[in-house]
Amino acid sequence: MRRRLINSTLAVVLVVIAVFGVSLVIVETRTITSSAQESVDAEAYRLASIVDSLLLDGKPVNPNVIADQSGAKRYALIEIPGRAPIEIGERPDGGVIQGKATGEQGETVVVEEPRSSVTREVGDSLLIIGGVAVIAVIAAILLAVRQANRLASPLTDLAETAERLGSGDPRPRHRRYGVPELDRVADVLDASAERIGRMLTAERRLAADASHQLRTPLTALSMRLEEISATDDPATVKEEASVALTQVERLTDVVERLLTNSRDPRTGSAIAFDLDEVVQQQMAEWRSAYRSAGRALVCSGKQGMRAVGTPGAVAQVLAALIENSLMHGGGTVALRTRVTGNQSVIEVTDEGPGVPADLGARIFERSISGRNSTGIGLAVARDLAEADGGRLEMLQQHPPVFALFLSREARKRAEERPTVR
Repeated sequence: MRRRLINSTLAVVLVVIAVFGVSLVIVETRTITSSAQESVDAEAYRLASIVDSLLLDGKPVNPNVIADQSGAKRYALIEIPGRAPIEIGERPDGGVIQGKATGEQGETVVVEEPRSSVTREVGDSLLIIGGVAVIAVIAAILLAVRQANRLASPLTDLAETAERLGSGDPRPRHRRYGVPELDRVADVLDASAERIGRMLTAERRLAADASHQLRTPLTALSMRLEEISATDDPATVKEEASVALTQVERLTDVVERLLTNSRDPRTGSAIAFDLDEVVQQQMAEWRSAYRSAGRALVCSGKQGMRAVGTPGAVAQVLAALIENSLMHGGGTVALRTRVTGNQSVIEVTDEGPGVPADLGARIFERSISGRNSTGIGLAVARDLAEADGGRLEMLQQHPPVFALFLSREARKRAEERPTVR
């Protein structure tokens, strides 16, 4: 492309120089020739005037007197009637430019100038014109190279940007080139890079969320299937199969929820539901895991509470908190339900060391973890809570207390239940 731009620019410049150069040469040649002819004619008239003056004054007319008075440098032939011709200067050889004048006393003056002097002057002019043309060509080459680089380099840069996008590097470069058309292309590529970056981020986030959120129900389902395979009691098999089916339903709900959040994290299907059922479900799912770890999982607080949200999402939030306490906490894990204002609150706490001070303000950020875990669980849980119009907060670091706040639908005669279940 650079070569084409340079060649096209030079072609235009050469055509312009050829057209205007030839025209200028013709005009300059004619001007020099005309000027030389006028000069010879003027000198002939001047010599005729001098001869007239000498004749009228009765002075002698000879070459020296005429040359002194006129300062003539060209060859001149003066013919006076009744007298011998008078010559001034040396007659040129070859072609000449001739000027002729007739005086009042009948004398004739002829002035000649060699045409070679005119040719020499025309040659000098041609040299000047040629030099200017060469300078113009050199300047055109430099400007063409500069302009070609100015146009070709951005295109090469834009091609590299497009190649980077195709290879999976969506970082925008934010480079501009001072050419509106190229800057427009750069704007479009940067906008495309940002969109691709957001899409890749969303896909990575979906994959990470899916791997994290599906791990718990799959583990629980695996435990139930192991229980079924290890027992011959039909009642136990039936009970464990029923729980396994519940786990499959929850697994399906988790997948649908993840897909919904990947499209629009604020899209929810909030309904009024019985909070006790979700809490009891999570207690049943996690009790065996806590029993295997030699720890207890208890629940206390207000009964008969209803909340507005998505039961599956609330179950996932509670599962993330309970699992977090199982992995990072210690001692007994307690779920407490209470009402504050127009909100239903579920608190999850344990007797472990709590959240480190340096992680307290960032505990809900992705990839933030105190014990080499994925750092995704609490971030996903907060997103799920906010999608239902609720919120997830850490109320206390030592011991840790996490609270899920949901909009409340009041039920008459709600009773306190201080008992452990």
